[in-house]
Amino acid sequence: MGSKIKVTVGDVELKGELADTDCAEVIEEMLPLEKNFQTWGHEIYFTIALEMELDETARKEVEVGTLAYWPPGKAIALFFGETPDSTTKKPVAASDVNIIGSIEEAEKLKSVKDEGTIRIENM
Repeated sequence: MGSKIKVTVGDVELKGELADTDCAEVIEEMLPLEKNFQTWGHEIYFTIALEMELDETARKEVEVGTLAYWPPGKAIALFFGETPDSTTKKPVAASDVNIIGSIEEAEKLKSVKDEGTIRIENM
């Protein structure tokens, strides 16, 4: 894994780590990011000024705590539970996403998913 990051939503601060991939490295260069976000089930997502294709990490079903880049929406997505496409407790993205990192204790975001602003920064 790559660099350590901190994710802040409302009064919840979470630690995470970026993956060692080209997509994650490009996003790391954009940090810090502070954006308004939307939710889709237990997924936070927000658009960024980046256009990248799917890579070798791409998949639709992910783990809780996955930080991903969603090419069709030019968005970063953070999965903290089930999404509308889930058939189990695992999050399922709307379509394939590039895995760019992981966040510890992501379930804590359930208490602040209506806050509206997320900040991702290097530690």
